[in-house]
Order: sequence, then C-alpha cells, then structure tokens
Amino acid sequence: MDGRCFPRYLLRHTTRSGPAMRRSNFLSILAVAALACSPFALRAQEAVTVFAAASLTDALRDLGRQWTARGNPAPRLTFAASSALARQIEQGAPANLFLSADEPWANYLQERNLLANATRSSPLGNSLVLISPIDAARPVTLARNTDLLALLGPTGRIATGDPANVPVGRYAQAALTWMGQWDAISPRLARADNVRSALLLVERGEAPYGIVYATDAAASTGVRVVGAFPAESHTPVTYPFALTRRAEGNAQARALLAFLSGPEASPTWQRFGFTLAR
Repeated sequence: MDGRCFPRYLLRHTTRSGPAMRRSNFLSILAVAALACSPFALRAQEAVTVFAAASLTDALRDLGRQWTARGNPAPRLTFAASSALARQIEQGAPANLFLSADEPWANYLQERNLLANATRSSPLGNSLVLISPIDAARPVTLARNTDLLALLGPTGRIATGDPANVPVGRYAQAALTWMGQWDAISPRLARADNVRSALLLVERGEAPYGIVYATDAAASTGVRVVGAFPAESHTPVTYPFALTRRAEGNAQARALLAFLSGPEASPTWQRFGFTLAR
C-alpha cells in the first residue's frame, strides 16, 4: 500500500511495536486501511462530473453550491448542447450524470447502453418563447396565421439552436412547422450551437428575434419575451436526468442525482422558471 491509503503513522506504529503488538490489533489496522483504500470509498470522495444542457446553467450552478454546502465535493459541471454532450459521452468522456434538454438524446445514449438502468427520470419541464432585444420588444401573437417573415423584414433572422441536433432548435422547427412557417423561416435562421448562444445573438442585436426557452429569457436582462408558442405546437419540453453506465457503482453520483431530481431541489428549479413533472 502507498502512503495515501496506508498512513505513515500506521506504518511507523506497526514496525516499531514489534512483538508487543498483538496480531489481532495489527489485522484490525490492516482491515481499516483496506476499507479506506477500497475503490468504493475513494470514489465516494471524488467530485461528481455532470454533463448538463446549457439551459440548466444558472439553476444547476445554484444547486451545485447547495450540494457543496452540505459537505459534499463540489460537482464538476459542464454545459453545452445535449447533442454535443451525448456524443462526448459516447466517445468515452468521463461523465457521471447526463442532464438532457430533450428525450431523444437520452434515448440515443440509452440505446447504446451508456446510461445506467432504471436511473432515468424527467423531473423538469420548460416552455418555448419568442424573444427580441429589450429596446425593440413588441408583442407578437403566435398562431397558425402569424406571418413571421413580415416581422423579420428583408434581412432579419431568427436565432435558435441548430434544428439538426440542438434540442431548442428541434422544438423551434416543430413549432414553426405547426404554424405553417417552416419553409419560409428556415433559410432565415441563425443556427446556434446551443440555446445560450442563440440568446446572446439577440442580446447583442445581431438577430431581431430568437426562439429560446422561457427560463433562458428570464435569465437575461437584455431581451424580452414577445410571444409564447402554444403548447400544442411542439412536443413537451422535458429534461431527462440519468446516471451514466460508467458511474453505475458510484454512490456519490447516485446521491447527487437523487438530490437534483428530488423534492429538496424543486424550489430552486421553480425559482429559475422550470416546471415540475406531475
């Protein structure tokens, strides 16, 4: 055993005691040291690595601080589009938890046996909204007959996630298709790599409108919600949480997952604008 697992004071004690030390005491010390050095015990002290959808950034950072205040190691939080995170996990990235912004990317990993069995749940929901820079905000009624192209003018664009792989973009495509606007608006999309990047384009005035989640709009002081997409215009925005296969035996990761998806975290999720699963 090296000094990290078998403390030097124990080594000194066992070597200096000689015959005076009873065999039973020596074996007891060895047993305690072995338990402390077991992979389970060492893993329990490690920080949990969380791969989370960009739209969870503010709330999850707050919850991470709460988790640390309880005496746990601070979780390592990585935020990006769910698609990018899922592909990184597929390529071997050492994530312990995957918090997705849609069900298909959780399905993607589950179909490849990369999520731990029976750990997946979808505790959160969100809504889809149209935003504009705060100094140019004008209310827009989003219905089947709304002409978004007229709102954009000759050169304006709508910022959202890339519908090819970013969840918010997929929801946006579904909503625009429901409105009968997809063919007209598709060439005018500013396709961002995640929802926060789309939000930033509108904050900077680089796009006059954006389609983001309500929680992201609420987190910004530079944009205003000008319209809400009807719930029937797209599939429900849900957030599946799961333990990855590589963390299946990690008690610390399981405990953090239970905390994030349980009643103790609910007030924080709600404070940041998420809805709770019924």
